[in-house]
Amino acid sequence: MDESLKLCKEASKDLNLLSNEDIKKCLLNIKDALIKNKEYIINENKKDIEESTGKIKPQMIDRLRLDDKRIKGLCDSIDDLVLLPDYIGEVIEEFKRPNGLVIKKVRVPFGVIAAIFEARPNVCVDIACLSLKTKNACVLKGGKEAINTNKALVNVMQDAIKDIVNKNAITLVDRTDRAATDELITKREYIDLLIPRGSKGLIQYIVMNAKIPFIETGAGNCSLYVESSANQEMALNVALNAKHQRPSVCNSIENLLVDEKIAKEFLPKLENLFSKYNIEIRADSEALKYFKSAKEASDIDFDTEYNDDIISVKIVKDYREAISFINAHSTKHSESIITENEAAKLAFFNEIDSAWLYHNASTRFTDGGCFGFGAEIGISTTKQHARGPMGLKEITTYKYLIEGNGQVRE
Repeated sequence: MDESLKLCKEASKDLNLLSNEDIKKCLLNIKDALIKNKEYIINENKKDIEESTGKIKPQMIDRLRLDDKRIKGLCDSIDDLVLLPDYIGEVIEEFKRPNGLVIKKVRVPFGVIAAIFEARPNVCVDIACLSLKTKNACVLKGGKEAINTNKALVNVMQDAIKDIVNKNAITLVDRTDRAATDELITKREYIDLLIPRGSKGLIQYIVMNAKIPFIETGAGNCSLYVESSANQEMALNVALNAKHQRPSVCNSIENLLVDEKIAKEFLPKLENLFSKYNIEIRADSEALKYFKSAKEASDIDFDTEYNDDIISVKIVKDYREAISFINAHSTKHSESIITENEAAKLAFFNEIDSAWLYHNASTRFTDGGCFGFGAEIGISTTKQHARGPMGLKEITTYKYLIEGNGQVRE
């Protein structure tokens, strides 16, 4: 591992010498290579799917799958990324001191970004391309479920950039054991920033054990609150989308809170709708009265990221109780309120301590691509230099460049 990380560190220096046009060529070459090698990538992906079928949930198989449509989506994201500004070298701030020193705050790459992720091979391409766009090298370590796909993708990307820059600017750790993770997260001499993407267990493991700077990307225990003044048809549509459109991802909702004033009317409608999509409802004792076939929720259900067609439902007295509940159980990812009450909306926005808050919209929009960031390298739930989807600016840092004409300090 030390040898491959050393090569990646050296490649990060080469990236700094590239022009923006060179970076653009790297990205477009990767896009063309993905299209050209699509059959090879999909065949390697099928090996991973066959190996994982029966061992992981069907929803996780969905995260693992790469097909024509998803590869096209990756290529479209690269096209979008190419059109975004080139932030490296940007003068963020410039000022002159009374002694004549001219000080510039200039945006620069981190250097080497390492990403640890699980069964989502598309992350390989997202992170590699975002890193290249910002002249960062990247180290990628995926889970065992996607090892064949990850190897294929990195091989294709390395081959696509090798005539422009050192191919080790994209480096794969092809060991999938825990010992490799333990080793990787201590390599301060090679890695400048670590970004873990995956389950709550993975994130907490990194929090407790990493020896290098990291951004905590959150598990998504997201909530939707239907306030008493809500348009109920809108609430049903948003709830279905936020839970079922892709239940295996971190921006799908796991908890649904309903105002007691409308529970009797709204919850049977919800059950009727969700039953059509085989969504399992787990309800607290009060909500259970309004369902025909829901299961009783346990204490841990409201703290569980299901990544599945399961949802926990709770009745609350008002928006004050909803806000208190969400702050107590949320992973500080994404929450939404459906309401026509301006006071409820403002309280929700001002008092909930999560990275992304929505009014009358699905939490499924928490995604770098949806917000024009050119995909994202992760979704930060911390309050450090980045919060929410981390796009190009969030994977840069800065340094100060000072111009003088002989000044000395007295």
